[in-house]
Amino acid sequence: MSDQNFAATITVDQTPEEAIEAIRNVGGWWSEQIEGSTDKVGDEFIYRYQDVHSCKMKLVEVIAVVKVAWTVLENYFKFTKDKTEWLGTKIVFDVFRKGNKTEIRFTHEGLVPEYECFNICSKAWGSYINGSLRSLITTGKGQPNPKE
Repeated sequence: MSDQNFAATITVDQTPEEAIEAIRNVGGWWSEQIEGSTDKVGDEFIYRYQDVHSCKMKLVEVIAVVKVAWTVLENYFKFTKDKTEWLGTKIVFDVFRKGNKTEIRFTHEGLVPEYECFNICSKAWGSYINGSLRSLITTGKGQPNPKE
């Protein structure tokens, strides 16, 4: 079942250090409405998007310029019967140098097709990773959800 986790990969010209710095700037690419810290292992932050989705994440792994991982501690969806589908899942960013490029592999471990939110969530993650995060890494400006 692990091969059914949602995953997306992008490649950029910037360094792994620049990619990791952008990934850790969650307010710069995911949502301007982030509460808490996203800097070091053990930090917790809350993401909110209107009254549609909120979640509490814990930064569980940072390996220099190669990896960032969060665990979902709390989750709420307005649009699903099971409001806690993400609970206990893990969001992982693996960063690799490939020649003169940097590859970022995003995996939401536990976000599987059986989840009611899978279609909506996978489209949203695809947009954030392929659009907003890529833009933040390459231009210094992402397109996060605006503050309400």
